[in-house]
Amino acid sequence: MAAVTQLQRQFIEYATSLYNEGYLDDQFTQLQKLQDETNPDFVAEVVTLFFEDSEKLLNNLATALQQKIVDYKQVDSHVHQFKGSSSSIGAQRVTNMCVHFRNFCEEKNLEGCVRCLQQVKHEYILVRNKLEGLFNLERQILQAGGSIPIME
Repeated sequence: MAAVTQLQRQFIEYATSLYNEGYLDDQFTQLQKLQDETNPDFVAEVVTLFFEDSEKLLNNLATALQQKIVDYKQVDSHVHQFKGSSSSIGAQRVTNMCVHFRNFCEEKNLEGCVRCLQQVKHEYILVRNKLEGLFNLERQILQAGGSIPIME
């Protein structure tokens, strides 16, 4: 059981660092509270959908910004969607970056939009890797017969 305790401690430290570094906010904690025995993969499923949506939105944004005449309303609508989905899983840094992005859309500032797209993409990849690490730890804990610690 020592292995489980160590994994659980690792999980708590890792998750805590994700909150402290601003990758995740309380919304992620709320998602975790919705997960129980009847729905043990709830968080992973919601986050996986977020990953799939994000990939699509990032591609749509890249395409929209490469047009000869950029439709800023369309770009803003994609960014708004991205902001909504990232805030719904508690991906705080992605959400914050989307707020900046929308300002550049309003200004019809192509250079700013392109720069923001790179930054949003960067933050998204970071949070995706961090969450995959967290889920990996969860799997190890469950395989070792332990339970996932609930973050307060």
